[in-house]
Amino acid sequence: MNYFYHPTLDNSVSQFSFSPEESRHIVKVLRKKEGDQLLITNGKGFLYTSEITGADPKKCTGRVLNSKKTIPPRFELHLAVAPTKRLERFQWFLEKATEIGVTEITPLLCERSERDKFSLDRLQRVMQEAMKQSLRTYLPRLNPLTPYTEFVKGKLPDLRFIAHCEEDEKMELKRRVAPDKDIVILIGPEGDFNKTEIHTAYESGFLPVSLGKSRLRTETAAIYACVTVNLINGT
Repeated sequence: MNYFYHPTLDNSVSQFSFSPEESRHIVKVLRKKEGDQLLITNGKGFLYTSEITGADPKKCTGRVLNSKKTIPPRFELHLAVAPTKRLERFQWFLEKATEIGVTEITPLLCERSERDKFSLDRLQRVMQEAMKQSLRTYLPRLNPLTPYTEFVKGKLPDLRFIAHCEEDEKMELKRRVAPDKDIVILIGPEGDFNKTEIHTAYESGFLPVSLGKSRLRTETAAIYACVTVNLINGT
């Protein structure tokens, strides 16, 4: 079973065409032909059963046969993570977090950040492929790179946590998470948040949490947090 992605498909559309990239994949790689059925998601919770009406590798067309809406999760998980110096590690995190279950991701620009530039379109494509591969129908929101202070002082859910390496009193994340509650978690760069950033987070209502006794890489810590929240919520 394969899922395909069409972001503008909705219940008002009966005839549609795929992007050139998706068209080539469908016709050239998968060798689909006219009359074959496909499962398509718009990344907004809908799954469409469709039929190919034109197997053109440059512009594959189809028609919608039926649709159904997937029930959304009862909670939202927002991970704010400093991008890693090696972009492929951050891409790996995006891929796995999408597969496991995350609602929103904000790349953070911190004092010790090792990367302050990347292609948002490229990262979004990684998440789109992960959504299709894992048979999910909700595409996580990926925000632009956001300055740390701007983010922590913004409008956020009540459950706010920061994972850092300083020797403060901390409770394990799994003991802080409440089922069915929206949550945001800050994950810093390889050099960790500095003391000013940690203090700013505390002032903004963030509580410190532990992700275990090991010192984790940024992308590993973010996945640890993602898995923990989903396990507590039974997903």
